[in-house]
Amino acid sequence: MTIELPILITFVGYLVLTMLIGVVAYKATSSLSDYILGGRRLGPGVAALSVGASDMSGWLLLGLPGAVYLHGINQAWIGIGLVIGAWLNWLFVAKRLRVYTEQANDSLTLPDFLENRLDDKSGLIRVISALTILVFFVFYTSSGLVGGAILFEKVFGLSYLTALFVGGAVIVSYTFMGGFLAVSWTDFFQGILMLLALVIMPWAVMNELGGMEQTMATLDGMGEHKLDLFHEFSLLSGLSLMAWGLGYFGQPHILARFMAIDSPRSVPLSRRIAMSWMILSLLGALGVGLAGAVYFSGAPLENPETVFLALANAVFNPWVAGFLIAAIMSAIMSTIDSQLLVCSSALTEDFYKRWLRPQASDYELVWVGRLAVLAVAILALVIAMDPQTTVLGLVSYAWAGFGAAFGPVIILSVFWPRLTRNGALAGIILGALTVIGWKQLEGGLFDLYEIVPGFVVCALACILVSRADKEPSKAVVLSFRRMESDL
Repeated sequence: MTIELPILITFVGYLVLTMLIGVVAYKATSSLSDYILGGRRLGPGVAALSVGASDMSGWLLLGLPGAVYLHGINQAWIGIGLVIGAWLNWLFVAKRLRVYTEQANDSLTLPDFLENRLDDKSGLIRVISALTILVFFVFYTSSGLVGGAILFEKVFGLSYLTALFVGGAVIVSYTFMGGFLAVSWTDFFQGILMLLALVIMPWAVMNELGGMEQTMATLDGMGEHKLDLFHEFSLLSGLSLMAWGLGYFGQPHILARFMAIDSPRSVPLSRRIAMSWMILSLLGALGVGLAGAVYFSGAPLENPETVFLALANAVFNPWVAGFLIAAIMSAIMSTIDSQLLVCSSALTEDFYKRWLRPQASDYELVWVGRLAVLAVAILALVIAMDPQTTVLGLVSYAWAGFGAAFGPVIILSVFWPRLTRNGALAGIILGALTVIGWKQLEGGLFDLYEIVPGFVVCALACILVSRADKEPSKAVVLSFRRMESDL
C-alpha cells in the first residue's frame, strides 16, 4: 500500500483534471461546429500538441521503447519515417486544407469536405468515406480500450472488465460533454505530460547507470548490435518502416486538427511546435528503450512493452512513478478520444444531418453527436470485453488503411483541380481493398508494409479515373483557384 497509494492519488488526480476540462469545454460548446471542430479556434500551441498526442497513442510510451529494448536502435527507422511524413503533411497539406474546408461550405468533416470539394450531389463520396472511417475507427478504438484496461489491470490489480469500464467511462465522459474542445485541450496537457515523461525517464535512468557515456559503452559491450542503426537492415524492411510516414496524409483525426486551427497564418508556428515536440518525444522513447536494455540486462522483462512501466516502478519514488504511469494512460486516452469524436462526427454530420434531418438545429445536432460518442464507445467496449479478441490484429493495418484510402485523395484534392468524384471514389475503395488484401499475403514482396501498394494503387486510381472522366465543372475549378489565391 505504501507504494500503490501515492500512485493511486497521482493517477486519480490526473483523471479528475481531465473531467474538469470536459466540464469547462461543455460550457464553451453551443453549436455543431464547436462540438466537431471547436469553432475553428484552436491556437497554434494547442493544435500542435493535440496533433502529436492524438497521433502517437500508447505506441510512443509502450510499443517503440519495447521494440528498442528488444532489438536496439535499428527500430529508429520507423521514427525517421514518421518525422518526415508528419513534416511534409504540415508543410504541404495543413494550410491548404484549413483554407479549403472553410471555403467549401464550411466543411466540418473529411467526408463533408470531399462532397463539397468534388461537387457530389449524389452523396456517394460522403457515405463511402464515412463508412470507411467508422469501420476502421470502431475497431481501432476498441483495441485502445484494451490497452488502457491492461494498464489499469497491471497497476491497480483490478479485474480486466473492471479496468476496461473504468478507463472507458472516463474517456467517454469528457468527450461526451465537451466534444472537440475537450479532446483538444486534454490532448494539449497530455502532450506536455508525455513529453516530460519521455525526457525525465531516460535522463534519470542513465544517470543511475553512470551517465549517458557509460550507458552507451555498456550497450556497445553487450554484443547484441543494440547501437547499430543498420543491423538486419534491408531495402524491403527499411522501406516498410519509413513508409509509416505516408499514413499521415490520410488520418482523419490529424487532418481535423488542421481544419480547426484558428487561422491559416498560425500553421507555420504550429508546425514548428509540433515537429519539435515529435522529435524530442521520439528521441526520449528511443532513450527509454536503450536505458531499459542496460538496466534489465541481468533480469530480462517478460513483456518488452512494459519497459517504461517497469523503469518507472524500479527507479522512481511512488509519487513520480504515478506521474509517469499517468503519462502512459494519457497517451492511450489522447488517441481514443480523437477516434471517438471522428466517429461521432461521421454519424452526426455525414449520416444524420445529411440524410435524416437536414434542418436539425445546432442544439439537436450537438446532442446527437454526444449520443453517437456513447453508441460508438459501447460498441467498442463490447468488442474489447475479450482481451484476446482478434481486433488487436487490425491495429497493425488501421494506420495503413487510412493512409492508403484517404492520403492520395486529400493530397490531390488540395493540389490538383482535375480530381473528380469518380476518381476519388475509385481511390478510396481500391486503396482500402489493396491494404486489406495485401495483409493476407506473406513472403517476398508481400512482406512490404501494405501502405506502400495501397497508397500507390489509390493515387493511380484517382489520377487515371479522373483523366478518363469528364472535366470538373467551372464552379469547382473556380473554387480551387480561390483557395490558392487565399493562401
